[in-house]
Amino acid sequence: MRRIAFIIACLLASVLPGGAQAQDYPARPIKLVVPIGAGGGTDILARHVAQKMSERLRQATIVENRPGAGTVVGTEYVAKSAPDGYTLLMGGIFNMVMNKALLKNLPYEPQRDFVPIGYISAYPFVLVGRADLPPADLSQLVRYASERPGKLTYGSPGLGTLQHVWATIFLKSVGLDLVHVPFKAAPAVHQEMLAGRIDLMMDNLSAVKHHVQSGRLKAYAVSSAARTPQLEAVPTFKETGAANFEGESWFAMFAPAATPAAIVSVLRNTVADIQREADFTARVDKDGGRVLAVPPSQQGKFLQGEIERWSALANRYGVGVD
Repeated sequence: MRRIAFIIACLLASVLPGGAQAQDYPARPIKLVVPIGAGGGTDILARHVAQKMSERLRQATIVENRPGAGTVVGTEYVAKSAPDGYTLLMGGIFNMVMNKALLKNLPYEPQRDFVPIGYISAYPFVLVGRADLPPADLSQLVRYASERPGKLTYGSPGLGTLQHVWATIFLKSVGLDLVHVPFKAAPAVHQEMLAGRIDLMMDNLSAVKHHVQSGRLKAYAVSSAARTPQLEAVPTFKETGAANFEGESWFAMFAPAATPAAIVSVLRNTVADIQREADFTARVDKDGGRVLAVPPSQQGKFLQGEIERWSALANRYGVGVD
């Protein structure tokens, strides 16, 4: 009997600490790392989600910006953090998919080093042109550019950014030859387009919609599967018949891979509850996005599918960062 009691005690000792930790979670403030500088769309979304988490978990969720090396610094930091639920990552297609597709020596492996906590929201991109660019629609634009190889330009916030990668994939998929002009930030590209010095750009709807709505930039197509209420007159790429491009820029929360399942469950339920709040949905809608609700059982498959898809396209069209 003593031997049996000893075995039971050992089993309880190995099980209870983790269970107790999950039951008490969170017992101290949570750190939500944003691998991009303060003030951008990713940072703004993270701070809104952090506020909602603080309210629901009754424990502070603090946003910490760790920019550097194209989001690699902050992402790697979370990958190597203690898997206890107190250091989380605000990630997205930019650092979990595009970095994997474009960088050969990535110091983290998205599928191995992270567990998805919840996909939060997704936003379409818009192909925009300077207001005085002659083509009226995408078909005309493709024809116009094809007759002027190497003469037109497209801007981006830099090599490897989503704006650069997606625009390059689209242009090469329809056989166009344009000159890529990288800048340090998207607003700089907007200003050059408004001045008539850059011809085209593919950028997030929330960043360019006011320029389109005011007539200062011309919108040719949106990248989502369906039209967006923010720009109802602008067709999808597929609708135009001139291209088959489709994609959304999405955001999600991740934890280090070895985070206890019970804590992951708490966090997933919290994110799901936030997504159901009317004011949160309204905020996403106002920015031209949609709430991206992916069931826990599908979250890993979603990430795998995105990595496989965009890696294949980047490889097919020779998109790189060198």
